[in-house]
Amino acid sequence: MIGTLPKLVRSLYRLIALDGSPHPVLDAPYESMDAAEAAAQSWCSGQGRDLSIQQRGIGLEVQTSCGAWRTIRYPQACLRDGGEPSSVL
Repeated sequence: MIGTLPKLVRSLYRLIALDGSPHPVLDAPYESMDAAEAAAQSWCSGQGRDLSIQQRGIGLEVQTSCGAWRTIRYPQACLRDGGEPSSVL
């Protein structure tokens, strides 16, 4: 149909382990990048605080329009000792 607008699709985000597998605790769909990053930082400074960086490290992925997942960043607080709050890479 001429003149119709493309359907807007909301992005979905998820958190993954550093090896690319779904995060063992935080594997859930997030409706915004901010919500996913907040969950990651909260977990890293709480439950994940005493884990090694390899176990605590988290990646943030966005779902593409074809359904694949792409890693877009790594919350930096989860890559530091103690999970202290900081910015993202």
